[in-house]
Order: sequence, then C-alpha cells, then structure tokens
Amino acid sequence: MDDARDTEQTEQTAEWGPRGTAAATFAARLSFQDVSLSFGTVPAVRDVSFELQQGEIVCLLGPSGCGKTTLLRLAAGVELPQRGRVLMDGKEIAGPSVFVPPEKRNVGLMYQDFALFPHLTILENVAFGLRGLKRDLAHAEARNALRRVGLDALEGMYPHALSGGEQQRVALARAIVPRPAVMLMDEPFSGLDQRLRDRVRHETLAVLKETRATSILVTHDPVEAMGMADRILLMRQGRLIQEGTPEQLYREPIDIEAARFFCDFNELSARVSDGIAEFAVGSVPAPGFADNTDVKVLIRPEGIRPVRQNNPAYEGHVSEVRFLGNSYEVQIVSHALDKPLLARASLRRAPVCGELARFSIDPDHVLVFAS
Repeated sequence: MDDARDTEQTEQTAEWGPRGTAAATFAARLSFQDVSLSFGTVPAVRDVSFELQQGEIVCLLGPSGCGKTTLLRLAAGVELPQRGRVLMDGKEIAGPSVFVPPEKRNVGLMYQDFALFPHLTILENVAFGLRGLKRDLAHAEARNALRRVGLDALEGMYPHALSGGEQQRVALARAIVPRPAVMLMDEPFSGLDQRLRDRVRHETLAVLKETRATSILVTHDPVEAMGMADRILLMRQGRLIQEGTPEQLYREPIDIEAARFFCDFNELSARVSDGIAEFAVGSVPAPGFADNTDVKVLIRPEGIRPVRQNNPAYEGHVSEVRFLGNSYEVQIVSHALDKPLLARASLRRAPVCGELARFSIDPDHVLVFAS
C-alpha cells in the first residue's frame, strides 16, 4: 500500500486518545489596551480593548476582513500595534517602547492550513517546538501529545499521507506540546468537511479544557463560536462591537446587524402602540419604544409555531417545504406580506404545498429594533 491511504476509512477508525491525558500548562492573562493597526490607509483594528482571564476560551467572531486575524497576529507577535499595548499577566509584550519576540511569548499557534512541515515526519513535526530539549525527551513528549489526539501509531508518516482531519489533529498536538500559556487558533476547522467538523471541534475543546491554556479562536461561524466559547467578542470593521457569553449575544444582540449574524430572521416592519409592535400578520411586545415609533420586528424561524385548528392563530398557505432531518423548513405566504415567512419546526408529517398553515408567534424568538 502506498502512502495515500483510504483517508475516509482512517477518519472513522482513528479514535482520539483518553480524556484527561493532555499536559496542563500555567495559563496567562492576556490583555489588549486601546490597540490600533492600519495597513496603509486601511484600518485593520481600531481602539480595541479586552482581557482574557486565565484558562478562558474566547472566540473572535465576525465576517472576513473585520480584524479578527490581525488581533491574533498582534497577540502572537507577528504584527506590531501602532497604538495601544498588549500585555500578558500584566507585563507589556507589545507597545510603544516594548516588543517581546514571538518565540519568547509562550504562545501556541494553530493555522487554517495546519502549516505542517512536509519534509518532517509526524513525530518530528510535533517535536519541532521542543528544540530546547534533548532529542529523546522531545520525542517522548511529542508521542504523549500524539497519543492524546489518537495518532501515535502514525508517528513515522509524513503530512501528505494524512487526511485533513488527521493533519488538524497533528497541528493541535504540535501546538499543545510546549505547554503554551496562551493558545491562538485561526479558523482551524474551516478546511474540514461537515461530517468531521463537529467531532473534531468537540474533541479539540476537550483538549483545550485539559491543558487549561488561555485560548483565542478566530472564526466567522456563529455556531462554532457558540459551541466552543466561554465568551464571544463580536468584531465589525476593525472594532469590537459586543462581548458576552454565547447566550447573551444570541438573545440580546446590540443591534440589528449583530442579530442577523447569529440567525436568519423573518424581518417585518411594524409601528408601536401602547408598548405593542403591530405588523401585517400580528403583534408582539415592544417595551421601551414610544408610541408611533417605526420598528423592525425580527422573528426567528423557530418562532413561527404551527397550531391546531381550534386555536387562535394567524393564517397563510404553504408555498415550499424542505426536509432538514430533524425538522421541516416551511415557507408560508400571506396576502398581507410582501415575502413568505420562514418557519422551522419538528413535525410528525410533511406539510403539503398549498395547504392552509395556521401559526402563532413565540415572543421568546422575537427581537425588536428601531427602524
């Protein structure tokens, strides 16, 4: 058999190592204070301030070009801030008069493309960051890290012979083996297919919790951020827009753009009267808005609930049905609306196009913003 193995079969059989066996580190507190950096006339990050506590896992979330990776590179020492300071445990590592080089920051890095050395074996790749140790000791530490990610049996192979999921696991082992105080990860799961992504994310999170390293994960995927982060930092056009727990950002987005980033909504125009936002097919509470204020009502697809025929409800007709596995996605048209409502629900039977759809609106899935 040549080196190009049946990677699909390997992904199914190569189990991750035992939980609780990753070596722990002494985590550091990481701080950004009013950090700014521009490339030419284009601002990459602007006046960004935040702090990560020891052992905290934080996701930098936002669309491409919003400054996420630039912040990661500033933490790693690959870029220098033009204004502001970066600190670890209260000690300045980058600022107006101080710069600690990357190799002295005790920072682990995982890149989007894994960045494995093609001419080195898997064992040599993982041991690369342990050049200060004797060869036998470095290889022993590397084998322990490979055992934790379930790839110790492949230590003599080269990166080109591994699947994408296996290369990601090698990159994780290489990043944790020096026991970094801070772990920096730049879209590490984006190159994996959906079949593998959830499992690899779940296992990577377990490894990070075991090492206790303070961690920053850059991602543009809100589902990934909510599933992995203790706290999310939402970026937009180089600025930090909102920070909080995943639940806080999902339930209480700071503005309509932040809300749209986390969910596809039905968006309806409404006007407030006596604390109620009234729109074409119904009404929802709108506390805090004055009478006659024009607002946007955002309803998650999960908030459009089918009801029995004898219950009071709004009405429309089914125009399209899609089966999603554990739910149906249904479009409902109404003569009172310019575009269909999108509903998503677990149903015993598939709705039929053209049939009457009776539904209610769950206020727990409704957000109201000023127009």
